[in-house]
Amino acid sequence: QVRVVESGGGLVQPGGSLRLSCVASGSISRIHVMGWYRRAPGKQRELVADTTSSGSTNYADAVKGRFTITRDNAKNTVYLQMNSLKPEDTAVYYCNVKITTSSLLYLEVWGQGTLVTVSS
Repeated sequence: QVRVVESGGGLVQPGGSLRLSCVASGSISRIHVMGWYRRAPGKQRELVADTTSSGSTNYADAVKGRFTITRDNAKNTVYLQMNSLKPEDTAVYYCNVKITTSSLLYLEVWGQGTLVTVSS
């Protein structure tokens, strides 16, 4: 069994910063991709940023230059540093990991989500 748990959401004023964390645990052999998605009210879930085991990163155009994704492979943890936050960044943020389990199964696992609200 594999678990993914996010933390770090909350209420922040426009222009402020937050850092989200996500830890994957369980029967993991290898984590290939770790990423963050978000779902804003009334919208579909979208990719925010992801990073591969080799360190390459990918960002949505809307967050380039403001958000930074980093990964600690030793801790099976991924972070999302969010700066210069805007009201339109308000959403539930979900961690997503693509892994190979100890039983050599390929799985995609989602966290439960953490709410980020940007408002004055």
